[in-house]
Amino acid sequence: MRALATSDGGFGISLDPSDGDSGSEDPEAGRWLELIVNGLTYDLEGLAPGEPEDLPPRGHIYGLPQDFPGGPLEAVTIRPGPHLTAGGTMLPVVRGMAWLTARLAAIPFVQAVAWHPARSWSSPRHFSESVVRWAEGGPFPGLGLTALAPTPEGGLQSEGLVLFTGQELRLDPQLVKDRAAGARLALRLLHWLVENGRLDQKVTLAGPGGEPLLLEPSANGRFVGASLG
Repeated sequence: MRALATSDGGFGISLDPSDGDSGSEDPEAGRWLELIVNGLTYDLEGLAPGEPEDLPPRGHIYGLPQDFPGGPLEAVTIRPGPHLTAGGTMLPVVRGMAWLTARLAAIPFVQAVAWHPARSWSSPRHFSESVVRWAEGGPFPGLGLTALAPTPEGGLQSEGLVLFTGQELRLDPQLVKDRAAGARLALRLLHWLVENGRLDQKVTLAGPGGEPLLLEPSANGRFVGASLG
């Protein structure tokens, strides 16, 4: 981590309990680091000689074999620093955490990246490339920072969008008769929602073929329904 922070230039180590007078007598030394990105700090926890973090649930897999993992894993976790806790769901904080995670995913021995809000496990390459594209102005990485799952009615629903907008997306079954086309449409709508934030009133957008699409918040405000307008 020290070598990467020194050579990368995109982040730094702002606090290392193993430095200074504490040395090896500090019970926290070597177990965590505080990292800084664009003035925002994040804690990296689960480092040796402490115990690794618990493995998070795995609900969706992107870029990994279905039988992954083939052996034991040890997890480390990146979290917003304590002073960012109140703003942990603010887009700049989440974007910074995603970028930092993407940067650390490039370390050769990293096997997978788990994004907890979406219960997604991605290959390091899939996660890094999609997040870096987003950071550079590209599309939101909907298959990684969020996930898509079928609904009992035959539609599609997102998982993890709530971290960015406070809502999840639901596509009407009529929009996903073609599953591949429905998934592509869902990814476009996820990008639009992340860029525009929480939806509190009806909005009509143009679909891929120019057809009107209606986005409408649910009565309880927890979901955004997408249907043909």
